[in-house]
Amino acid sequence: MLKIYNSLSRKVEEFIPLNPPKVGVYTCGPTVYDFQHIGNFRTMIFSDILLRTLMANNFDVKSVRNITDIDDKIIKAAKEKNLGIEEFSSEFTTAFFNDLGKLNILPVDVSPKATEHVTKMVKYIEVLIKKGLAYIEDDGSVYFDISKFPNYGKLSGLEKRQLKTGTRILSDEYSKEDVQDFALWKSISPSEVGYDSPWGRGRPGWHIECSVMSQEYLGETLDIHAGGIDLLFPHHENEIAQSEGYTGKPFANFFVHGEHLLVEGAKMSKSLKNFYKLSDLEDKGFEPLSYRYLVLTAHYRDKLNFTWESLQAAQNALNNLREIVRGWDEPKIGCAEFEQRFMQAINNDLNTPTALAVMWEMIKSDYPASAKAASILKMDKVLGLKFDGYVGKQIEIPDNVKKLVDQRENVRESGDFELSDKLRKEIKGLGYELEDTSKGPRIKKLIT
Repeated sequence: MLKIYNSLSRKVEEFIPLNPPKVGVYTCGPTVYDFQHIGNFRTMIFSDILLRTLMANNFDVKSVRNITDIDDKIIKAAKEKNLGIEEFSSEFTTAFFNDLGKLNILPVDVSPKATEHVTKMVKYIEVLIKKGLAYIEDDGSVYFDISKFPNYGKLSGLEKRQLKTGTRILSDEYSKEDVQDFALWKSISPSEVGYDSPWGRGRPGWHIECSVMSQEYLGETLDIHAGGIDLLFPHHENEIAQSEGYTGKPFANFFVHGEHLLVEGAKMSKSLKNFYKLSDLEDKGFEPLSYRYLVLTAHYRDKLNFTWESLQAAQNALNNLREIVRGWDEPKIGCAEFEQRFMQAINNDLNTPTALAVMWEMIKSDYPASAKAASILKMDKVLGLKFDGYVGKQIEIPDNVKKLVDQRENVRESGDFELSDKLRKEIKGLGYELEDTSKGPRIKKLIT
């Protein structure tokens, strides 16, 4: 039985889909005005684990993750570079998908772009206006009237916040403390990027994009809406208001949120010089999968503190795992006890730290290697660490790599450590890594 923490009820609940075994999951995707940072990818890994867990429970999953390719930041940055928004954002969209592949994040079923759904957004807003839930300002901007939606705040809780009826916010960026009428449609000047509408030239607000795209592909009520905790208010709160105002039905049965990533104990910030992209990790010699492993060591609802030391420990653990499973026999009947405990952990609100602990306990157990091989491959369908490339597979080292290894060993014995390091890097560039031991160099094949 799968249990997940539901931000709507603020408790862990048994997950029961609307139309079993079918499950619809929507994840808030990136705004492609820049390269995504490793905090963004923590959310993507959490969402991937959620999808993999649903599939491991034999649900028929349909997954949707949007691409926000028009908003204030994109328009501003594209204008500064004298580029159209599509040309500007395409580089970052491509990079995002490349990084997903490096992290072994499964492709979703649908990746809709906001710019491809503007016509539907206009029609959606028209309905909200007709229902009296939205109003048009003199400049042609359209706002959602939060005073007309009695349940506003049910996701975040309003407690100390004051409803500011009639106070409007046009920007996509605004205070996470103030509750204000939010823009569904933004009026623009003739020189700006925009679209025609019954209210004049403009463009959709950020929040309406997700309501339209999620319901377009998953129906009026979603089984699960996932995203980072930073989106809970106001983004997801506003999505609920406009979606439920539009349909008169619950927008999502479960809202599931992943916590923040800290870097060296602080919030990630370019000014603090602790703002890292996946390529920054690679430039320091780390595999993207080592970051995935690190993310799995913390529960998705706990803050994770990223340090270079913790990433090195994750890389070491991953390398050790690979070396262990190489020596195993071909997979046969698995270890039922450990498989059951693994699924109990992962079904308990996606408890990946406990699931990893169960996996390590199995590895060190006295079960036959062939049984452990079968079980770790089943576990890896959820963990996504690509053990299928290692289990029972001995390294075949090309002759050119062997020659470089022998050459480096001779150079190292002569005391020329500068040349030794240069040869080590050359070997790594060919896809192999050296570990110096008392019995001589140990060669490991890297998987990209």
